[in-house]
Amino acid sequence: MLNIPEIKLGIVAVSRDCFPIELSHRRRSRVVAACREIQLPVIEIETIIENERDVLKALDETKQKGANALVLYLGNFGPEGPTALMAQKFSGPVMFVAAAEDTGKDLVNGRGDAYCGLLSASYNLGLRRLRPHIPEYPIGDAEEIAPMIAEFIPVARVVTGVRNLKIISFGPRPFDFLTCHAPIQPLFDMGIEIMENSELDLYDLVQAEKGSPEVRRAVAEIAAELGKGNTYPDLLEKLAQYECALERFMQANLGASQYAAFANKCWPAFEKYFGHVPCYLNSRLAAKGIPAACEADIYGALSEYMAICATELPPAILDINNSVPKDMYLECRQAIGDYALTDLWMGFHCGNTSSGCLLQPSMQYQLIMHRLMEPEQKPNITRGTLEGQIKAGPISIFRIQATPEARIQAYMANGEVLAIDPKSFGSIGVFAVREMGRFYRHVLIEKHFPHHTAVAFKRVGKTLYSASRMLGATDLFFNHPRGVFYPTENPF
Repeated sequence: MLNIPEIKLGIVAVSRDCFPIELSHRRRSRVVAACREIQLPVIEIETIIENERDVLKALDETKQKGANALVLYLGNFGPEGPTALMAQKFSGPVMFVAAAEDTGKDLVNGRGDAYCGLLSASYNLGLRRLRPHIPEYPIGDAEEIAPMIAEFIPVARVVTGVRNLKIISFGPRPFDFLTCHAPIQPLFDMGIEIMENSELDLYDLVQAEKGSPEVRRAVAEIAAELGKGNTYPDLLEKLAQYECALERFMQANLGASQYAAFANKCWPAFEKYFGHVPCYLNSRLAAKGIPAACEADIYGALSEYMAICATELPPAILDINNSVPKDMYLECRQAIGDYALTDLWMGFHCGNTSSGCLLQPSMQYQLIMHRLMEPEQKPNITRGTLEGQIKAGPISIFRIQATPEARIQAYMANGEVLAIDPKSFGSIGVFAVREMGRFYRHVLIEKHFPHHTAVAFKRVGKTLYSASRMLGATDLFFNHPRGVFYPTENPF
């Protein structure tokens, strides 16, 4: 997939000078072997850090070997200052893990005390205001550490992507979608660049694409993708112009950034001048790894991008839209299983979900906009959605958002899309999240999250939680199981 980082993970062992360096060397070699046993590529950094001079050597070696993420491995107690310094000076995301003792038969010369050393290192990390990734129980033998490292790779991909991201927007965030407004200072704090442009800029870019060879190529791609769902063949050239304009602008304006996402205003003036809705094109960009959030939702674009990096799959941005009617719930009990009615909801958007995520996708018109803009007329300028039932399967919902006080917060919850016909229009599906009713009330409403959620088509709540922490989210929320109360929940 385009537009996301490739993680090349290095592993550096540390050793306190009054402990046997052989312990760290031997244990690091075992971890590397265990990683390779599970087909996990790691770059073994030969330098073992005992002092600050070793930090410089290790940094040089990581650069020469191309590592852009790092595991700092305490093979024994480790030097707390140089270990924290290595984490600070390395330019990419860092993970800390520590060795468990090998055997009760050798607890004199063979004892490493890494269990203690990680505590000392953690204090030094706090002094330097660092936020490395530390697993839930970061102590283990080689066979236990290797899966922890595997879980770090998607976390590192998210963090690296975000720190090198530029969000490009066209058009102001509309008044009717004030819910999508949020302070942008936290984005800069995370290392994200913002480039805001007018809709007139975008119109000029699209007009410049007329007759471009790239437009002809895109028309052929779109027709092939839609197949039998190509209901408006006369519209394809306009759609292709828009897509090519955005892609060309992105490549020309990445600047110091490596990756990009879009957050574009999509109505009501858009349709009058561009002659279509942008929904389907947003879905095509997302399938390439370039999220394009509607309604100029900058944090929605960021949330989608993080979902892409976590899954390496196309995401969607959907409204947490409507409840499931009781009669539909009763009709579909076999497909629903043991979910309660309040666990269910419908995720919907006008038609911006990638074709690979839909059953029998077809190009349609945006019904809601048609009511407003072309009442009692044949659809014309409101054409260009991609409609279909969202495929059943595992998902996570996720949103990272700034509060009015410019504090960053996020939620994540694992769930699934059910194999139930939603009997409605747009890109839509019936979603199930355990205890969604309580989560909706005491997180989404209570914490003032907007109606847009990013959908990852894989269960990656754990990855997104860890990545959000590393990126500085101060408040992280998830759906509590029954019997575990939210702070604002009435216990009676």
